[in-house]
Amino acid sequence: MTAGTTAPGSGIRLGLRANLAQFALLVAVNALVGGMLGQERTVLPLLARDVFHLSAYTAALTYIVAFGATKAITNFFAGTLSDRYGRKPVLVAGWLVALPVPMLLIWGPAWGWIVFANVLLGINQGLTWSTTVIMKIDLVGPASRGLAMGFNEASGYVALAVTAMATGAIAAHAGLRPAPFLLGAAYAALGLGLSTLAVRETLGHARAEAALPHALGSPRAGGTPVSAPANRGRLGEPTTGQIAWITSFRDRALSAVCQAGMVNNLNDALAWGIFPLLFAAHGLSVARIGVLAALYPAVWGFGQLLTGWWSDRIGRKHLITAGMMIQAAAIALVATGSTFPVWAAAQVLLGAGTALVYPTLLAAVGDVAHPAWRARSVGVYRLWRDGGFAVGALLAGALADAYGLTTAVWAVAALTGASGLLVAVRMYETHPRT
Repeated sequence: MTAGTTAPGSGIRLGLRANLAQFALLVAVNALVGGMLGQERTVLPLLARDVFHLSAYTAALTYIVAFGATKAITNFFAGTLSDRYGRKPVLVAGWLVALPVPMLLIWGPAWGWIVFANVLLGINQGLTWSTTVIMKIDLVGPASRGLAMGFNEASGYVALAVTAMATGAIAAHAGLRPAPFLLGAAYAALGLGLSTLAVRETLGHARAEAALPHALGSPRAGGTPVSAPANRGRLGEPTTGQIAWITSFRDRALSAVCQAGMVNNLNDALAWGIFPLLFAAHGLSVARIGVLAALYPAVWGFGQLLTGWWSDRIGRKHLITAGMMIQAAAIALVATGSTFPVWAAAQVLLGAGTALVYPTLLAAVGDVAHPAWRARSVGVYRLWRDGGFAVGALLAGALADAYGLTTAVWAVAALTGASGLLVAVRMYETHPRT
């Protein structure tokens, strides 16, 4: 745990120990953000099939398309808005948008209402999750970004897992509606209250870090020569369009990170929308599907407590490459399996692979992007990453309709493996210690 660094002239201290109370509060807030998503993971695919009687997989997965597209676009603007207006107003706005979501899921009389609920959920997740990421990076400074992202992502996905299992158990006893979604209503109210009354603004921490003599920012990203490390931290601030170009295409590490994040969430869309239907087709009960739906994000969530810290010690690139390849193997195991124990092992393996990747990708963006425009670079990365939800739902749904559920799973496994190979070839190591 870092003791902290005091920024000259500001009195602001950077570091985990120096900002522990606010950091812990933001961990709790992000757990509530993850819980909002977890309320859907077990129940909604079955709701589409059993309540709204959607037989085409592409139609049944429209809620994931709506969620992913909206969240991706919101991520992009969340960074810009948080730089312009501050982090806290964006966080509070995200929770305000969340309030109607559980009610729409409970009382929506047609599938279009469920899709609209997921549009609002995408806005909520884009504003709140992006902002908690940015705020934690602001607080800890450059030394512990991986650890900070490990805590952030662990809190969100452990809460997602617990909520997925809880809603599966509730649905098995009380039906698919309304009881499972009452958890989401409680999460939204508590998240809004904490964000409004207890969370403090962190934009000043980012500005203080930018003023440090050793402020980090990749010379490649800034456009200055690689052979001129003295120029680090003194770069002119690029426009939002330039930041989007740098993050998406120009910088080799950032572009590799963007495509890996997109493919990672593409296979998460598969796990969210297709896996429960595949398990149900083999006769698994709602409660057992809930267990499988919880295993993957639980291992993912808890694993990030280790992998984020680990990436601060050994670097980012090799963990990302290994994680993508492990995910590919896990998805292939789902395609070959037909029993609960095999699928449980596959879910554990998928969670382990995702834990290696998820906080490390965010930490890599923090390594490369200068503090003055880091929030916008994180927004661009998260635009690509969460666009994977929409791409994954469309791809998996179309393949499942044309060739069956198993073929869709195999295709995503192959795509995930190819993404890992691309990281190995294109990405350079971003961690300053390595």
